[in-house]
Amino acid sequence: MNYFTSLIVCTLASTMVFCQTYKPADTEVWEPVPPVVDPGTSSNAPSDAIVLFDGSNFNEWEHLNGNPVKWNLEDGAMTVVRRTGGIRTKKKFGSIQLHIEWRTPSEVTGEGQGRGNSGVFLQEIYEIQVLDSYQNSTYVNGQAGSVYKQSIPLVNASRPPGVWQTYDIIYHTPVFKNDGSFEVPPTVTVLHNGVLIQDHFKLLGTTENVGHPKVIPHQNGSIMLQDHSDPVSYRNIWIRELD
Repeated sequence: MNYFTSLIVCTLASTMVFCQTYKPADTEVWEPVPPVVDPGTSSNAPSDAIVLFDGSNFNEWEHLNGNPVKWNLEDGAMTVVRRTGGIRTKKKFGSIQLHIEWRTPSEVTGEGQGRGNSGVFLQEIYEIQVLDSYQNSTYVNGQAGSVYKQSIPLVNASRPPGVWQTYDIIYHTPVFKNDGSFEVPPTVTVLHNGVLIQDHFKLLGTTENVGHPKVIPHQNGSIMLQDHSDPVSYRNIWIRELD
């Protein structure tokens, strides 16, 4: 955009008129130059991302007790094996952009929270709910895309069971005061299948199934995927560090 070659601004001070000429170059910033990133495709991560799961191995993951992952690995996806426990990334992260694809079972069993239940935990503390919420009624702060028990998604963008879905999550870490309370609360933005469902929500504290969120000071943490006894599958997981 370059509509004018210059702009003359005049101001009146007492009985004197002062004029100054501005040029487009006066407001042009040339440094620092942003690094070049190949944005990738729907199946390939951006060039500056860390690939956490490409469908070939569990090298970046472990169970919460540190043991090797016992989930199923097949056809480029990993699937929860009931009662083996949740898994987490070996590496810990702060503020991030996270892309993750997930699929609930095509064979529908159960209803409400008993239908395709899992979860993506940020820093092992704050949960974005994974659930089969396609024509499945449950409490709305626990449906797919909710910040579990804290924030209702703006819309329900769920696809049918057995169909792959995506979360794109932007998360910023909190800053704590000396007394352990939030000086700056953590925030999360979530797009579900490309649709904005959480818009810079200020997290209230830890994810709790019973009771209210708690504010607990913490450092960087892992990404955790929940074993809720349903065979939910995950694939194409990558992360960009924003710190």
